[in-house]
This record gives sequence, C-alpha cells and structure tokens, in this order.
Amino acid sequence: MNLLNTFTLEVKKSKFIAYYYEVSSKEDVKKIYETLKQEHKKARHIPYAYILENTAGKSDDKEPSGTSAMPIYQNLERQKETQKAIFVVRYFGGVKLGASGLTKAYREVSQKVLTK
Repeated sequence: MNLLNTFTLEVKKSKFIAYYYEVSSKEDVKKIYETLKQEHKKARHIPYAYILENTAGKSDDKEPSGTSAMPIYQNLERQKETQKAIFVVRYFGGVKLGASGLTKAYREVSQKVLTK
C-alpha cells in the first residue's frame, strides 16, 4: 500500500478528500478503508473503487446507489489503471447536494486526485 496523492474539494460546505493508493490485494483495500474510518471518525461516508490485476470492486458506503463509487471507478478505468484504488472521505456540510450534485463532486475529486 502506497499513498500516491491526495486532493480536497469543497462543495456547498461538504468536504470531499480523495486518497489515491497503489494496492496489491483486496486486503490492502480493506486495511486502507479501516484506517481512514479511524482517522476520520466524523466523516459521513468513505466510498471507494479499486482495480486489481484480475478483479475490481467498489462501494458507495451508504451514499445513494451509483452516485459515488461508480464515478470514482469510471475515472480509474478511463486512466487504464490497475493495482490502484481511490477512497473519498466525505464530511457533510449541512447542504444536500442531490444525486447529480453528489455524482459531480465525486467525479471531480477523483479525477483531480489522478491528475494533480
């Protein structure tokens, strides 16, 4: 597990912190998720996506289905990345973003963490 980059985006008082990792197994993904949950106890959600050599996966982590993990996954796929994972820690700022607002925020922050 190797942290490659981070990027923070604020949208209507909600904070999205993206972490871009090099990973070699599902166990790595699980460990990173657990570590981020411990570090960010007040975060509402930590959706993520990963692509390994022979498998891939994603989790919306209780965000509305398809609004968070899918845009993250699509950015990884677009970059033709393997052995990589992106986690996005979200702190709710009190203003609801709606499904399209969430999708846009997760797409933007996961894109920026790849290109920064």
